[in-house]
Amino acid sequence: MIRKGTLKDINEIINVTKACAADMISQNIFQWNEFYPNKAIFQNDLERNEWYVLEVENSIIGCITISTFMDEEYAPISWLTPNKNNIYIHRLAIHPDFQGKGHAQNLMRFAENYAKENQFSSIRLDTFSQNKRNQKFYELRGYKKLGDIYFPKQSEHQFHCYELVL
Repeated sequence: MIRKGTLKDINEIINVTKACAADMISQNIFQWNEFYPNKAIFQNDLERNEWYVLEVENSIIGCITISTFMDEEYAPISWLTPNKNNIYIHRLAIHPDFQGKGHAQNLMRFAENYAKENQFSSIRLDTFSQNKRNQKFYELRGYKKLGDIYFPKQSEHQFHCYELVL
């Protein structure tokens, strides 16, 4: 079940994202670390009413943030649509024990349906350049790679920006 996240879900989702970070690091993908994502970020998502969790058998196994806020790092990208009616996907996570079972696809389908139902013109996101699995995941869903940005507090490597026009 996908539902809005609550304050009491934050500790559980931090455990999920820590497990994801450890799993990625074991594969030499240094996308997330001890600083990102963190409780303050999820609390901000919650305050903006943009955070959703995926619950399976009364356990939270994943999350997604569906935002209308464009981070300033995205400004230099030549997007396919104007910067006025878009949503941005952040912090898509599935606990490693539950990966490969279609849960991330379900969260993305949820976000895409939300965008269509609310008449957004596109969905935008970024993914780590060293995470080839994520790149393939988005490209198979029809997202177009448009350019690169950097988040120096996360990594020295760039992040690829993608957009899906609806």
